[in-house]
Amino acid sequence: MARRNTMHESDKTNPNSHDDEGSRDSSANISNSYRRQTILNLHKSGITTDVISSQTGIPQEKVDKIIQDAYLIERRKGEFLKQSLHSSSLKSSSPNPQVDLNSITTKSQTRVWKTLEGEPEFVISVAETQNVLEKFARYKTTFVILNVDLLGSTRLSMTLPVDRLTMIIQAFNQEMSIVVKEFGGYVLKYVGDAVLAFFVTSGNKFEAKVACISAVNCAKCMLRIAREALNPILDQYDYPEMNLRIGIDIGVNAIIQIGWDIQSNIRKTGKNNTNINKKKKEHLVIRKPVYDILSYTMNIAVKMTALANPNHIVIGQQVYDLLDDNQRSAFQRLDISPEIWSYVSNNTGGNIYNIYTDI
Repeated sequence: MARRNTMHESDKTNPNSHDDEGSRDSSANISNSYRRQTILNLHKSGITTDVISSQTGIPQEKVDKIIQDAYLIERRKGEFLKQSLHSSSLKSSSPNPQVDLNSITTKSQTRVWKTLEGEPEFVISVAETQNVLEKFARYKTTFVILNVDLLGSTRLSMTLPVDRLTMIIQAFNQEMSIVVKEFGGYVLKYVGDAVLAFFVTSGNKFEAKVACISAVNCAKCMLRIAREALNPILDQYDYPEMNLRIGIDIGVNAIIQIGWDIQSNIRKTGKNNTNINKKKKEHLVIRKPVYDILSYTMNIAVKMTALANPNHIVIGQQVYDLLDDNQRSAFQRLDISPEIWSYVSNNTGGNIYNIYTDI
């Protein structure tokens, strides 16, 4: 997807010019996107291109090109997913990830000590997540969504000084993020006392199974880190223990742009004038799109998290169905009143979407 990274020369002296231009670009993009989607929807419904052209007022050759480009994009998407899932830069963990849990726990203890001493280590870059999402921009993509929530943070905020609460939240965010990365996932964002993450899958059954297993193993590791690394150290400081709740589901997601990351670079240029070297500052504004995930899957994953008991995992029916018999034996279906849980799924024939918790 083409995008402009730097401003024109005329914009360099007017820092506000990019705002107006950005608004015009945004409106044009919305209009073009709507027109393109309308053409594709009409084509998918069986309407011929000549009729689409006459109804929309768009030249037929342009209609044909939009449809051809859409097919090309879908083909490239499939090729990209196939290649990227087997590359080192974008992959899911293997069904039996070679993760040294003892090493992770020991390192976590060291980091937590430092965090509670006021020296947090932020080792997860949001740029990595944005680079991944950029590759899927404009696509509908299957992800496994994992939401981990720190239970009782509201009570903590009422009983602990702000500085202590901040350190606890920092330790939680830091350690959960590192575990996500260890299992091949990506941190999407931090929402107060929760961490939202996703695992990449091409959508075929095998890759979906791999991503689901990775997410479940990641969740189990999170609970272990809280139990063996975070809580023993928090206890030494007379801080309350951490209790986690985790929700996991799989489904189709839309990658949407939610804004721009605007950075100003100052570059010095030399200019000779009567043998005197004078420095002139040149301002360059670099814009990079910022992406987020929008989906029913994410909403369900967050909502099912609230139904988990402290230090337990809740997974959706589609995740459960992709696990093997041995893995499914560690979960049982939650019997919940329809007044509390009434969400449905097209994949379950419109019936209530079952959810399962670890035993």
